[in-house]
Amino acid sequence: MWPFGKSTADRVKEAIAAQPRLKDAGIQVSEQRGTVKLVGMVPTAAHVALARAIAEGISGVRSVEVSGLIAQQSTTPVKASAPQPAPGAPASAQAPSAEAPAARIQDIPATPVQMPDIVQQGAGDVEFDAEVEDHSRIAKAVHQAIRGNAELKDDPIDVLQSGKSVILRGVVDSDHEKRLAEKLAREVDGVSGVDAAGLRVAQGVKELVKDKDEDTGDTVYTVKAGDSLSAIAQKYYGDPMEYKKIAHYNNISNPDLIHPGQKIRIPG
Repeated sequence: MWPFGKSTADRVKEAIAAQPRLKDAGIQVSEQRGTVKLVGMVPTAAHVALARAIAEGISGVRSVEVSGLIAQQSTTPVKASAPQPAPGAPASAQAPSAEAPAARIQDIPATPVQMPDIVQQGAGDVEFDAEVEDHSRIAKAVHQAIRGNAELKDDPIDVLQSGKSVILRGVVDSDHEKRLAEKLAREVDGVSGVDAAGLRVAQGVKELVKDKDEDTGDTVYTVKAGDSLSAIAQKYYGDPMEYKKIAHYNNISNPDLIHPGQKIRIPG
């Protein structure tokens, strides 16, 4: 059960891998106390901006550090340079020197310049920059709309984007909240569609995620009378056998020995 089956870093990785322009970049993702760090090498600065925008849409991310994400080249269009004569070309084709008069234009063999290719590359860069800017604007606007709503602000909801469509993933308390999240997303200017299939309904999810470890960002559960690790695992992961993960994460040597009032951190 998300949001507890996967860590924040894992969800950022998945979101980046789902973006066609970034899926093969091999970006490394780490997270500590809500700060996500992206490390690696991408083609342009626009790819860096795109990766940042994607990470910012993941629930639990407070800030994104991209200083370790290096752009290989600038997206500034390259200007065409003057054609260079081939080695061994006649003297009339060489550039004029200070000592010799300039050759007549009609004496210089014409060398075609591949201007269309250069212009097309520049246009592609501009188009990609505009796409990234639009992606960032839409994703942020949807995220802010959901976080600014009193009923949804504490629900763990990821906001992803595919073209002009928005994808919502996570958990809400009720069908009403699911419809509300979808409605708020549709109302954002520029959104052409909303996919809420990945938004699950689990009553009481706000209660499950309300307590956090300030140092690690982990969800913290306080053991109640009658609890067992398997019951806690069922509550958070939907699988009682995940008790082993909780026991290991909390250094509990005997999973049968927990007591009321004990604080247990939930991994992921």
